[in-house]
Amino acid sequence: MFMPPFVNIYQRISGSFYGWRLVTLSFFMLTLSSLVSFQGTGTFVVALERHFGWSRTLLSGAFALTRVQGAALGPIEGYLIDKFGPRRMVMAGFIVMGTGFVLFSLVQTAWHFYVAFVVISLGAGLGGWLAMIAAVTNWFIRHRALALSIGMSGTHVAGLLVPILASSIESFGFQRVALGTGILLLAIAVPAGRMVRNYPEEYGLVPDGESEATESEGASEPGGEPEPAFSAREALRTRAFWCIAIAHIASAVPIVTLSIHLVPKLTDIGLSLPMAGVVVATYTMVALPIQFLSGFLGDKFPKPPLIFFFLSLQAIALLVIAVTTSIVGAFIFAALFGVAFGGRMPLLFSIRGEYFGRKSFATIMGMSQLPSNFMMIGAPLFAGYMFDTTGSYFVPFSFFAAFTFLGAFLILFAKKPKPPHQLSQPWKPG
Repeated sequence: MFMPPFVNIYQRISGSFYGWRLVTLSFFMLTLSSLVSFQGTGTFVVALERHFGWSRTLLSGAFALTRVQGAALGPIEGYLIDKFGPRRMVMAGFIVMGTGFVLFSLVQTAWHFYVAFVVISLGAGLGGWLAMIAAVTNWFIRHRALALSIGMSGTHVAGLLVPILASSIESFGFQRVALGTGILLLAIAVPAGRMVRNYPEEYGLVPDGESEATESEGASEPGGEPEPAFSAREALRTRAFWCIAIAHIASAVPIVTLSIHLVPKLTDIGLSLPMAGVVVATYTMVALPIQFLSGFLGDKFPKPPLIFFFLSLQAIALLVIAVTTSIVGAFIFAALFGVAFGGRMPLLFSIRGEYFGRKSFATIMGMSQLPSNFMMIGAPLFAGYMFDTTGSYFVPFSFFAAFTFLGAFLILFAKKPKPPHQLSQPWKPG
């Protein structure tokens, strides 16, 4: 019987299965980390530009440096999460990220800023996004897309808080805001990390909180097939890995570039800094319910066609922001981009769990991020350089739109790979 997705979500969370409590924790942790290290990056860029007079190419260079770091450490971070578990990595990552923001509050020169930004990025890589997503993935199979959509919605709620962050920076200065952020991250690192549990099997449970009868059968995919257990090396040999990876790159590179250049673009066309934050909040408000709907649909229907739709819509949104010169165009972009951003996120993560299993999920994600991080080295620099030389973002944003269209078509060729070997028993951690 069909059940509206929002009713379904409420009933899932209200259950006693610890996995849904972990989803709630992921929501709050990702809200905080995404606000200060992703959604709110553009506000810090504008604050630094106004305070020090630095060019956008120079400011983008700091982000490019973190992508060099991410390209080198991404697979290692994924391996460490699979090796030691998300619990320890969340603690370590938030401590490092908090230290980075304390350093950020002391910035006086460009190289100070670069060092602080690298430390923040290292912390986010170790214990932020990937660790929390891996933890949720480990606790769900049948309801993985829905669980990820709820946990990852913290990213969009962070966007709703960008106007508050922007107003705080204007009222108190970026130094005080950065210091307060660092202290908060350090204070919650250990208690929040202790709430993370790596696998349900470590506590005598099974994914999704299935019944004892289901437990005796072991974990399985929604179609009744045994859960796949690809190693990272085995996943790399499949066509699906590369189709998903390229599609993810095509969607993520523009989004990360926008996290730096969208607010400056909006202020260039006459919006105030707080109003630019409202545009960010608008696409976040649109993305939030769409993400829940996407997670619900992703557990019911094949994921590649859904991903194709949302990536195509993202490409259209990028074309809109490339040409807009008015507040009306900015909000049209926000509506289109919100649907695309919210829809594609849980699907691109859950499809890897569906295709490759939990055994090496974080390592496989880290390997997927290797080419993505290399692309992210040049993308923000490219956008900053084109603005500094032409006074416009038209060329880079149009290029990213075409790239996103390419990713949308490639995902249609991502067919579920055949497991490299048949397991006599369903895979379990340990």
